[in-house]
Amino acid sequence: MNIFGILTMIGGLAMFLYGMSVMGGGLEKMSGGKLERILESLTSNPFKAVLLGAGVTAVIQSSSATTVMVVGFVNSGIMKLSQAIGIIMGANIGTTVTSWLLSLTGIESSNFLISMLKPSSFSPVLALIGIIMYMSGKDKKKDIGEILLGFAILMFGMETMSDAVKPLADVPEFTDILTMFNNPVFGVLAGALLTAVIQSSSASVGILQALCMTGAVPYSTALPIIMGQNIGTCVTAILSSVGAKKNAKTAALMHLIFNIIGTIIFSIIAIAYLSIVNPAWAQGNITQTQISMVHTVFNIVTTVLLFPVSDWIIKLAKKIGHVEEEVQDESVVLLDDRMLETPGIAIQSTVSELVRMGHVVADSLEVARKVMFERKEEQIAFLKEEESKVDRLSAGITSYAIKLSTLQINEREHEEVAHMLQIVSDMERISDYCENISEFAESLLEKQVDFSEVGVEHLNKMLDVCIASYLYALEAFESNDRESALKTIEKETEADGLEISLRAKHIKRLTNQQCNTEAGVVFLDSLVCLERISDHARNIAEEVLAE
Repeated sequence: MNIFGILTMIGGLAMFLYGMSVMGGGLEKMSGGKLERILESLTSNPFKAVLLGAGVTAVIQSSSATTVMVVGFVNSGIMKLSQAIGIIMGANIGTTVTSWLLSLTGIESSNFLISMLKPSSFSPVLALIGIIMYMSGKDKKKDIGEILLGFAILMFGMETMSDAVKPLADVPEFTDILTMFNNPVFGVLAGALLTAVIQSSSASVGILQALCMTGAVPYSTALPIIMGQNIGTCVTAILSSVGAKKNAKTAALMHLIFNIIGTIIFSIIAIAYLSIVNPAWAQGNITQTQISMVHTVFNIVTTVLLFPVSDWIIKLAKKIGHVEEEVQDESVVLLDDRMLETPGIAIQSTVSELVRMGHVVADSLEVARKVMFERKEEQIAFLKEEESKVDRLSAGITSYAIKLSTLQINEREHEEVAHMLQIVSDMERISDYCENISEFAESLLEKQVDFSEVGVEHLNKMLDVCIASYLYALEAFESNDRESALKTIEKETEADGLEISLRAKHIKRLTNQQCNTEAGVVFLDSLVCLERISDHARNIAEEVLAE
């Protein structure tokens, strides 16, 4: 193999890794929001978590990305360790899909239909379709084009690598190097190191599949390397957990423990089988399809064996990491910078946090109604505490949304982030008005004055309309419900007319000295606050309609 062959192999590897990155990025953009909602719907059922972990990884083509995502969710408090272990196990299974796609490059047949399954036959067509969609389309159409382009580049890189390394079969030095990895320990270390460097088990399996095209890679060499690749992929999650909370570090540690135990079990089985049962098989050359099969069997069997003892793995990881489950502070934003690696999921996580903040504001509104008439000190203190909580949530969500806006996201996602920034501002202002109402209640309490019976009746009427407008707005945002958004606007229009009507009636009562002047001033201020709450609710509804 001369220098030009080496350069061709390096170029093929570069295209292979780039294609995998482009395809994964496109898949994330296409399905990010859906994946996040699926992950958030997890129950404590680890079996369901395994299936979801496999499905998510199969879609985004990266167990490392899924595991980093899990570390981010655990660090944020969205996901518990008991849920994370299932996702991690499933991610190892899902990542085998890539190796099966890559094994298509090994297809050899004179049959036209079978030959069309070979990537070198259909990749150019996918590349043409992909570039047309990418250059002429927008949003999802452009994302689909990116996926097709990435897949075509990935397969072309794989073909280039395979063709470049084929001459190595006649190079004695190459065979000598491979025999070094017949030692299981060296093979595992080599696989782990390669995967740790490129931070993708799918990519390292692809490189091994390219090397096996030389026809000089025996089973005894390939099996330990494949097992080591599963350990090496843990490096990405471990690096992502640096600086995270202890629970997040435990999640990364669980990933490592799971793969190490699986490697130990399979190493014992492989050594026993190749040494005692079928030593001749060890020297037989492995094919691309067989690599895919071994990779799949390893991950499925390891999951089946360790699934019943997943609680034990969690306890072991906690013991090694010296951690306990942490109590989550509700005022802390459950968003993590690690999720920015998958913008679609980060955006949907931000939406979820904004909904959570919205419900805090809704609770404040209900308490504000009670405060206005009951004026209990604990209610006043609660509203001030909730307003402080909303301020912290607002600041955290806004900061995260700004980070999102700086990422390479499409036009639709930029608009979604802009809508969220406006909505978080409106919700925060509504919380401010709830605190203002508590201050009005304090003022009445200090002065020992009260509203007239008619004033109480009118304020209740205004409260009903304004609180309803906000609840409709929250429902519209949470469920992306156009009907609720339109109801919000109806209620806001009603609140505008009611505010004018009640103000006029109240001024008439003041003129006729039918109510206390000091209470009357608070009444008018309360009307203003409530009317502005409905204004901000309408703003939220209009953002939903615009989106």
